[in-house]
Amino acid sequence: MESAVPAASALFEPYTLRSLTIPNRVWMAPMCQYSAEAFGPDAGAAHDWHFAHYAARATGGTGLILVEATAVSPEGRISPGDLGIWNDTQAEALGRIARFLKAQGTVPGIQIAHAGRKASTDRPWRGGAPIAPNAEEGWQPLGPSPVPFDPRHTVPTELTTDQIKEIVGQFADAARRARDAGFEVVEIHGAHGYLIGEFLSPHSNKRTDAYGGSFENRTRLALDVTEAVREVWPEELPLFFRVSATDWLEEGGWTADETVRLAALLKERGVDLLDVSTGGNATGVRIPVGPGYQVPFAARVRHESGLPVATVGLITEPAQAEKILANGEADAVLLGRELLRNPSWARQAARELGGETRVPEQYLMAR
Repeated sequence: MESAVPAASALFEPYTLRSLTIPNRVWMAPMCQYSAEAFGPDAGAAHDWHFAHYAARATGGTGLILVEATAVSPEGRISPGDLGIWNDTQAEALGRIARFLKAQGTVPGIQIAHAGRKASTDRPWRGGAPIAPNAEEGWQPLGPSPVPFDPRHTVPTELTTDQIKEIVGQFADAARRARDAGFEVVEIHGAHGYLIGEFLSPHSNKRTDAYGGSFENRTRLALDVTEAVREVWPEELPLFFRVSATDWLEEGGWTADETVRLAALLKERGVDLLDVSTGGNATGVRIPVGPGYQVPFAARVRHESGLPVATVGLITEPAQAEKILANGEADAVLLGRELLRNPSWARQAARELGGETRVPEQYLMAR
């Protein structure tokens, strides 16, 4: 009797969006390192830590790496240690990373972001407390409405319509710099309670003008940014958008139904994949955290909107990731903390699942 031939691993099938082929479906989620200089000519610029951090995951076989939330303006940083891409010095430093990732067969991507009302907070290992605007490393946060994230945070300054339009331009400038630096994927950060997500949710957006109230108005900034970025981003390269599919509030927040509606609008405007996460915009909410707890939201977007999705959230085991893809719940998995623990997770998964991933020739002796 002939033995059955094992099915090919879905996790290690290449994936093509527009003209770009990503070698596998093991992708690295954006995770801030909070390690850039806060002041001086190199403020916000990537340095040796960032290079080594991302290089290790590329040599470990990761198919796509999304460089951490990179601020489009100084006031758009979460912390004083955030990366930035509001000037050419920062873009040049990021270009060194992009070139190395590409040389390893990994697709270099970057997430561009504005922290909104959650800006001006300290590094997590120092407690992550808000930094007062008049403190040495602090500044005044901005937001859709003068509603702080929690009682500890500074009340944000409500953005004027002119300031909103300026921020749209900052996202476009950031995407242009990312393009020139050699990145092949750009992701707009609309999740986790940062600026674009703050506009989406009625929990944080109390405006009564064209950017608040109705679903159409609350999504206006997200769509304006998407259009501006797509205009400067090469037509042959994919554009991602990260969204929190729900605020996890029983009422008065952003919902999964609205996420599906937004996905269709983003697809019309040239977004190629939705990176589906949840939460981050409200405190004191109960989130049923567990392995793959966010996968159902990604699956719903994929099935109801037709937009490709990547899913994230306590995905730690190769068999778990394989099952998500085999079940058609997502097109790729994004690993976060698991890649901090194990930079070579992709190679380990390939061994377990019978897949193939690139091994640097310098490491072939370890086979």
